[in-house]
Amino acid sequence: MRRTDAPSAPSPTWTPDPARTAASRIADFAGFVTKRTGVDHSDYAALWQWSVTDVPGFWSAVWDYFRISSDAPYEEVLDDTPMPGTRWFPGARVNYAEHALRADLPGEAIISVNEDGSETRTSWSELRRQVGSVANWLRERGVTAGDRVVGYLPNTTHAVVAFLATVSIGAVWSACGQDYAASGAAARFTQLEPVVLFAADGYRWNGKLHDRQDETDRLRAALPSLRHVVTVPLLGLAQKTDEAVAWADVSGSDSELEFERMPFDSPLWVLFSSGTTGVPKGIVHGHGGVLLEHHKLLGLHLDLRPGERFFWYTTTNWMMWNIVVSALLMGGTVVLYDGSPTYPDPGRLWKLAAEHRAVLLGVSPGYLHGSARAGLEPGRDHDLSSLKVLGSTGAPLTAQPYEWVRENVGSHVQVASVTGGTDVVSAFAGSAPTTPVWAGEISAPALGAAVDSWDAEGRSVVGEVGELVVTRPMPSMPLYFWNDPDGARYREAYFDMYPGVWRHGDWVTRTPHGSMIVSGRSDATLNRHGVRLGSSDVYAAIDSLPGIQEALVVGAELPDGDYWMPLFIVLEEGAELDDALKRLITEAVKTRASPRHVPDTVIAVPSLPHTRTGKKMEVPVKRVLQGAAAEDVANRQAVDDFDALAYFSRFSPYRQSAEG
Repeated sequence: MRRTDAPSAPSPTWTPDPARTAASRIADFAGFVTKRTGVDHSDYAALWQWSVTDVPGFWSAVWDYFRISSDAPYEEVLDDTPMPGTRWFPGARVNYAEHALRADLPGEAIISVNEDGSETRTSWSELRRQVGSVANWLRERGVTAGDRVVGYLPNTTHAVVAFLATVSIGAVWSACGQDYAASGAAARFTQLEPVVLFAADGYRWNGKLHDRQDETDRLRAALPSLRHVVTVPLLGLAQKTDEAVAWADVSGSDSELEFERMPFDSPLWVLFSSGTTGVPKGIVHGHGGVLLEHHKLLGLHLDLRPGERFFWYTTTNWMMWNIVVSALLMGGTVVLYDGSPTYPDPGRLWKLAAEHRAVLLGVSPGYLHGSARAGLEPGRDHDLSSLKVLGSTGAPLTAQPYEWVRENVGSHVQVASVTGGTDVVSAFAGSAPTTPVWAGEISAPALGAAVDSWDAEGRSVVGEVGELVVTRPMPSMPLYFWNDPDGARYREAYFDMYPGVWRHGDWVTRTPHGSMIVSGRSDATLNRHGVRLGSSDVYAAIDSLPGIQEALVVGAELPDGDYWMPLFIVLEEGAELDDALKRLITEAVKTRASPRHVPDTVIAVPSLPHTRTGKKMEVPVKRVLQGAAAEDVANRQAVDDFDALAYFSRFSPYRQSAEG
């Protein structure tokens, strides 16, 4: 390990309260482990070290502590196959939905709030009834284990019910929000050949109704494998076709709830990454791996208890939606919100958290920066006494919001900055009730995640930036990529740089006091306000527009915590980047990709740099925009036009030069 000289540890902005620490589930789990091993694991650093050293011991302890139900005992925790082929808990048969619905509690399982303020509260018994009804409907129509069922749905109770019903019978789920055009959703769903589509009639955003029935018709036409379509009347629009089945007819019966227990590594869902080229990658996670990982994350790290309310702003496109649903595993109440986080004013999420007595609120770094710039004082304007944890993920959280939270939200609130990914549908590093918080840093690596920072030669480094790697397997790592029969794309995505070791694509610094600092993506995936976007979606939206020869889009993290996403275009001869073309580009991206893909600015450049094999050099351009010299980010011999790469230095530092 290489360690650079570093100053002494900064003072924490938040330290664990001894009483809260003693009452936490992670403290109880540490005592459970101490009894099993005869070794004291009360210190978080010691518990983490044991969790990544004795991998079988740790995950078997999680299994036993949370009482995972299986038809048969597992033969072993994991085999000796190196990543990415490690097999977990062979012999075990489990079902995610069974565990999500096993709580027998009074009160609500789900509170679903629409942008217009209307809400629906669903009790645990009613949730089980609806899931049983939809599951029975699917069975009666011949849907069986392994079939794919998809949702073109906003973030409402209907999506949760459809998902749980699908996986309860062993079928595989995938979802896409309706801010995606039919073409964007089809790019994902056509790969899966689904047999059933659940689709809403539309959604609300920024005070407007968005009718998506025509887009649903286009999506249905693009999915020849479909046998049935179920319509969800969120806006109450008149149904335009008689070929679809109404949600009320699917969810209205009283059917016995049954669960198909599946082998541990059976596919649960397919999440789609936002790659820079080609079609989106379908990442397949398993029932058992998600069960264990989410029990650990929500139970130990976030300390969610039965009846407590969990509210993380998300869409069905993002892996945080899957984690939100997993709050049910802990007996927690899920608070869903579908709409703009800043409508009708920037304080909407704070107000919702207060109204629903959330113990955990999750937002993006951009939302925290926006709240500060708007002069909000949520702790004064709302009763946030129930709030224990403020989660932030999706992009690096800079130091400034930590003090703002302390002064304007509450000194009792722990800021839990988290880094993870769709790839493992969990966290690599985050916090726990027993870990301090330092401004601009992520408190600690997650239990069971052997996270490190490596240089280009594969040496562990402390105090300097390196590649985020995971050196031991995690149960929620993908089973495989969809339509990747030999695993070549999977290995190329994570294991090409360091064979047998997961390279995630983040720049990370391990500090001498044990925290981690993520400084952005080392690959070219866009990541705007916590939602990962694919540059390929932007290119596909504008490639047929007149006047554009070529385009390149990147996202750059700014020192003030903002995120800048410019689109650079090379114009065809005689074309001009005028206001009309800019409007055309914006409209094309908004309608063919999504509003979230719309660039912050459009800039004409003479040419773009490529590798010798013709690939656009998105990562080097991003690093030049962030102030690096062109010579430091690319070998001249590897670039078809090095001057084209160097040209981007005129746009650094960031938008001041680009828009000046």
